[in-house]
Amino acid sequence: MESYLTYDEILTKCEQLNEKYSIDEETFYQVVDQLLESDLPTKQKIIKGYQQLMKAVSEEMEQMETAVSLNPTCQMGCAFCCYFPIVINKMEAKVIQHSIDQMPVSRKNKIKHHIKQYYETHGQEVEQLGKLDVVTDGDAKYNYKKAGLPCVMLDTETNQCLAYEIRPLPCRTYVNYTDPSVCKDNEMPKETISYEFLYQEYMGALNELLQYLYAEEDTAMVQYPDDLYQEDLLINWMKTI
Repeated sequence: MESYLTYDEILTKCEQLNEKYSIDEETFYQVVDQLLESDLPTKQKIIKGYQQLMKAVSEEMEQMETAVSLNPTCQMGCAFCCYFPIVINKMEAKVIQHSIDQMPVSRKNKIKHHIKQYYETHGQEVEQLGKLDVVTDGDAKYNYKKAGLPCVMLDTETNQCLAYEIRPLPCRTYVNYTDPSVCKDNEMPKETISYEFLYQEYMGALNELLQYLYAEEDTAMVQYPDDLYQEDLLINWMKTI
């Protein structure tokens, strides 16, 4: 029988992490420097900035896990976290949409067809849940999860994300380190961990990139700084794709 970490053991690991680990902020800003030195068009700098900074977030998480010997128990086809509300800003929504548009035609068309069917199937639920204020309402996240609405990017037949490599920060920073059944058996499992605090490093670096581009009078499809301060649920943003 496989042995999993207990809730108390996970808390102890988190305390150890706070004591012994420092986030490598320079890694995030190196991404910005490399992009600014490149000859890429502005739109590509922004899209690649998002993608590479998301990768930096994932790599930072892996380093933290290694530092305190934490091993994720999340598995391919496990999608319980894909029923949580995902909040992103307008800039992120635009980058995700433009990233999908740059995918190979067959994949792009598959995703867009899936999204169209999603809103045809779940339109009434999206209309209702899309009005929840998950930022300030303490019960909204639980009520959203309890409703059982899948993420707009989730293929519920395979339980896989259709745009996994460009999934936003909330998706990639939610991790389970104990028995996977806690996600199946609980709406809001206490044992799971979120690394959303890495948003500060990610957004700080991305904002620096946009500030420089703004000074050069070209931020492509992004309205800077307005798009950074308009937040909404992913299910609302993706209606426009």
